[in-house]
Amino acid sequence: MNTTVQSAPIQSSEDAIAALYNDDNQIRYYAAWWLGKHKVSSACSHLCAALQDERYRTNIGGYPLRRQAARALGMLGDRAAVPALIAALEGHQDLQLTEAAVQSLAALGDNRAVPALVDLFNRTAPPKPEEALIEALATFQVWSLRSQVEPYLEHTSERVQCAAARYLYLCTHEYCYLERIVGNLNHENPYLRWAAAFDLGAIGHVEAAKAIVEAPISNSLKLLNLKRILTYAVQTADSSIDGKEKSKFLMDSIDRLLLQL
Repeated sequence: MNTTVQSAPIQSSEDAIAALYNDDNQIRYYAAWWLGKHKVSSACSHLCAALQDERYRTNIGGYPLRRQAARALGMLGDRAAVPALIAALEGHQDLQLTEAAVQSLAALGDNRAVPALVDLFNRTAPPKPEEALIEALATFQVWSLRSQVEPYLEHTSERVQCAAARYLYLCTHEYCYLERIVGNLNHENPYLRWAAAFDLGAIGHVEAAKAIVEAPISNSLKLLNLKRILTYAVQTADSSIDGKEKSKFLMDSIDRLLLQL
């Protein structure tokens, strides 16, 4: 397909899909972003094709359009993209592309991705997106790699340490791993505080919600992760008095934060 569109703003799904084939790389990149943001299901095959793009490549070998297509496919929620995303893990040196593909495979939640993710984790080269990869293994509950994840608690990157703690807490439910993440809610680095809040939101631990409420992070970030924890609490359907009290704490906290916006 060799469709070319003008540089006018994208106003419809059809415009965005056509723009993926534009001669201007920036327009193509924006189109991939637009399709993901608006969750255009009919764009799945077109975004999968964009994962093979060779035209938009940086001087150091990165593939910006492929990266954005991989992110967009995770937003679409269509598991038909799984084979293309698995293929995107291979045959290149673009770490950001690999990370985007790993994150989207985790978001899609299709177990067909597990062998490829395990293989990537076990590789020694090229460099791999360790934080995203460990988080994905936790999402898929690949607990057989526990002994291999444990050394990452001493990784030079504190964000990778957090990912390992998240994996190990979900694997073992040992509170010491949760404490490591909670401790980072008060870290001097704001990006690490942000990452810790998302780790706790993914874990869904109600007790951690109290630490999120008191953390020096934005109210919008608190609300997002409290909602994730509340969703988990509702899904687990804990009808005990203690469970109801925890859910009430979450809802009351969300109400207070909304009043502050």
